[in-house]
Amino acid sequence: MTKKRMILSLTKPCAFFVAIAGLLSSCGSGQQQQGAMPVQVETYTVKLDSMTLYESYPATIKGKTDIEIRPQISGFITKVHVDEGQVVKKGQLLFTIDQVQYEAAVRSAEAAVASAEAAVATAKMTTDSKKILHDKQIISDYEYQTSVLSLREAEAALNQARASLVNAQRNLDYTEVVAPSDGVVGTIPNREGSLASPSSVQPLTTVSDISEVYAYFSFNEKDVIKMTQSGSRTLNEAIKEMPEVYLQLSDGSRYALPGKVFTVSGVLDGSTGTASVRALFKNTNKMLRSGLTGEILVPQPSNDLLIIPQKATYEIQDRVYVYLVNDSSKAVSTNITVSPVNDGQTYIVTSGLKVGDEIVTEGVGTSVKAGTLVQSSNNAAQAAPAAQN
Repeated sequence: MTKKRMILSLTKPCAFFVAIAGLLSSCGSGQQQQGAMPVQVETYTVKLDSMTLYESYPATIKGKTDIEIRPQISGFITKVHVDEGQVVKKGQLLFTIDQVQYEAAVRSAEAAVASAEAAVATAKMTTDSKKILHDKQIISDYEYQTSVLSLREAEAALNQARASLVNAQRNLDYTEVVAPSDGVVGTIPNREGSLASPSSVQPLTTVSDISEVYAYFSFNEKDVIKMTQSGSRTLNEAIKEMPEVYLQLSDGSRYALPGKVFTVSGVLDGSTGTASVRALFKNTNKMLRSGLTGEILVPQPSNDLLIIPQKATYEIQDRVYVYLVNDSSKAVSTNITVSPVNDGQTYIVTSGLKVGDEIVTEGVGTSVKAGTLVQSSNNAAQAAPAAQN
């Protein structure tokens, strides 16, 4: 009994001290909350501003000319003089096709011409001699006319032989396949020993003139109507007044040189409802190649927009929020709606904010949360010089 009473007597004073300590702690925390220091952060005052937006369109790049190189005669390839991706000049030798049979054809045609020339010379001598005899009335008209017709026949045979020679020489020339223009060599599917033929499905290669390139993309029906201002101006006038466009490459980078829209097809595709558009870009460093893909960016200058920094926002379940500074200088979580079109650094606010609102741009979600008392370091920095004066 004595031991039990001692335990009870020790327990009661402990509980008393604990209660006193808790009371002091709660009083201290209450005083601390009432005298909490505001967090100094950067803020931004929402205002109307101007911004150039960009409408993007998927595009395919092609050389100014993409010429398929096809043989004009049949034969085995004996030499490939270039390699894929090589820059070539107009007239540069690309392929050589077996020349043996075509050289033989030229020699045969040359022999035929020589024989025909001899036949003409003989027929002419006969006609001249018979004309003398005819003039002296030694031979009949029939005999003389026969010699004239024989000469004409020999001359016709000579013309035919010469035509055959020209054809044979042209075929021999075709054994050397040359570049039709300056450009870059594409894929070469057939090498030495392969049979080349005009009827082959695959070309020998493609030569692309990429000193300038075309970007092909499409405008929908609404874009075309917007361009012409609902028919108040012609399509050609609209094209001339279009601003320079930009090419965004597949890696997200932007090509250094701007381009210009030159053509918009006059007829919309019935299946897609789009018009084909072609923009021209200079390609001085030959970086752009046929077959590349990207996006054409068409600038759309816009005024009177509510623009805020993206760093002032945070997202919860695909909804965008900012911390709005209220009249009590507390951060209030506010849901806003933004345009899907942005430049990666700013947002265009379509609802949730108005001109003059102050939002937090520093420490969003870390040092600043809903209910945090904040003070704009922008205002403090501006007030400091005034205080010194």
